[in-house]
Amino acid sequence: MIDTLEAVLLLLASAVAVVALCRSVNLPPVLGYLMLGAALGPHALNLTGESAGASHLAEFGVVFLMFSIGLEFSLPRLFSMKRIVFGLGAAQVLATIVVVALLGRLFGLGWAASIALGGILATSSTAILSKLLADRLELDSKHGRETIGVLLFQDIAVVPLLIILPALSRPPAELGATLGLAAVKAAVMLSIVLVFGQRWMRAWFSLVARRKSGELFMLNILLITLGLAWLSEQVGLSLALGAFLAGMLISETEFRYEVEEDIKPFRDVLLGLFFVTVGMFLDVGLILSNLVGVLALLVLMLLIKFGVVALASRAFGSTPGTAMRSGLWLCAGGEFGFVMISSIDGVGVLPPEILQITVAALVLSMLVAPLIVQVSDRLVLRFVASEWLLRSMELTRVAAQAMSTQGHVIICGYGRSGQYLARFVQQEGIDYVALDLDPERVREAAAAGDTVVYGDAARRETLVAAGVSRASAMVVSFAGVEAAMRVLHHAHALRPDLPVVVRAVDESDLDKLTQGGAAEVVPEAFEGSIMLASHALALIGVPINRVVRRIREIRSQRYEMMRGFFHGATDDDDGPDAQQQRLHSVVLPEGAHAVGRSIADMQFEVLGVAVLAVRRRNIRGVSPDQGMVFLAGDTVVLRGTPGELGLAEQRLMRG
Repeated sequence: MIDTLEAVLLLLASAVAVVALCRSVNLPPVLGYLMLGAALGPHALNLTGESAGASHLAEFGVVFLMFSIGLEFSLPRLFSMKRIVFGLGAAQVLATIVVVALLGRLFGLGWAASIALGGILATSSTAILSKLLADRLELDSKHGRETIGVLLFQDIAVVPLLIILPALSRPPAELGATLGLAAVKAAVMLSIVLVFGQRWMRAWFSLVARRKSGELFMLNILLITLGLAWLSEQVGLSLALGAFLAGMLISETEFRYEVEEDIKPFRDVLLGLFFVTVGMFLDVGLILSNLVGVLALLVLMLLIKFGVVALASRAFGSTPGTAMRSGLWLCAGGEFGFVMISSIDGVGVLPPEILQITVAALVLSMLVAPLIVQVSDRLVLRFVASEWLLRSMELTRVAAQAMSTQGHVIICGYGRSGQYLARFVQQEGIDYVALDLDPERVREAAAAGDTVVYGDAARRETLVAAGVSRASAMVVSFAGVEAAMRVLHHAHALRPDLPVVVRAVDESDLDKLTQGGAAEVVPEAFEGSIMLASHALALIGVPINRVVRRIREIRSQRYEMMRGFFHGATDDDDGPDAQQQRLHSVVLPEGAHAVGRSIADMQFEVLGVAVLAVRRRNIRGVSPDQGMVFLAGDTVVLRGTPGELGLAEQRLMRG
């Protein structure tokens, strides 16, 4: 047996290795946490024992998870999607609970256990599915909107379920009174939050923010979150409900996004510990002895949720293809199932053996969820006869728009960038065909006379229908790198000589897209800086022809001069720019390893680092020759990723 500190240290050290492994093989970290807990827990190696410290930290993970869900709770957003969220979403959750409860009774479970099992299986993984939708550029598709709407309702439904499920352990005579009292308490707290809380919260956060102290701001977030969680527990409700209400209070204030970024490290780390403790609950031996039951529950869950979502989607007016896609996307389980299992563990609602089987089935379902999504299109085309007709009609509409065009531009994505581009092209009298996956945007733009049609540019047949063989150029105006790579692949296979211009968010994607076949890559950050510089130079009197020549030089060199930036204390170490190339200045003291050696001798290219400049006696030499010898007192400007720069500095100083 080890003490609390040793247990936490062991968990942290193991978690680092497991999460790194999961990231390298593109698996959700939650699965790594669960397997780690199973390995370290009392049913396997038993290295952590019954450490209370780790369990308490894990409880805080759930608190911060529910707080972040509260932050996402936007009343205007819910109102705009009310038909999907409160219609399809509510139907999916309630119908899944009812069907699972009835089957549970059929197999001999009590009503309380059957309802609890239904609530655990009703949710899907928001983290996995939202990322898959974003990666596949399907957030604006019909099934994408249905998936997001149902996930939103599931997030909301977790709050009452965390109250109801533990109460099911009470005797039937007390159950009604217990749930009624809990509902009244929750309604009172919610009313106070909605009527008075937001005004008070905005005033309080404004007061704290005026002190301009990041430390004070962070302390205030912790106080509000844990304070409301504690208050909720004191009135007989769950910690999670109080944290959810705290998030709701802040969600409608101007401090929402800053708060979200500040709590993210706490939430992710503590939630990871929560999933580790859930994994400790797993008894691998018991699960293996009941493997048939685990697989049976897994298959039943997938079939029931698929059927419920597909039928509900059809009832709300979706096409058979959309309904089937939504069912396939939402049929697996999610992380909130583990949160609900944690809330009822030890109160006797579900027998221990059933709990073990349920946890194992949830883990397996989350593993197969990406695989189901991957084959969803093929399954829909195989089993939905009308989908072939709809796909043919879609391609026919695309082909009809492109049929009369010659030398046109194909615009992939008709968001703001795509629409602005279309206006420029039109001004020059050049035809274009735009492809977009947002049906509402396509309908409105087409009604206004724009040449835009519904179609997925990442599909080979769509590009053929859009007249890729007759086009003069193609522009990818959306910022998704993986989808852009698929477009480039198909365009290059169909028409190798077609120039393709691709939009990129920053420099990190520049080389990848260029190697993928893009004729030009336009990084937003670089082009924005170029425009700022060109206007500034023109305003201070630099001749416009010189400004234009300078811009052409920068672009012809593929922005080589602009790559890298000096990192500061205010830059985000965990954000999307964390692994971009940076600039770093190193001053060489007497006795440094590099003194007396040339740039070529240091072999920086092996590390992936470039020497951009050497400053000597206040004279800065840009792009120094490889034969230049370093002297004591030189300032060397290096460019590379953070890890590469660390190795290069070490080589400069110590060899």
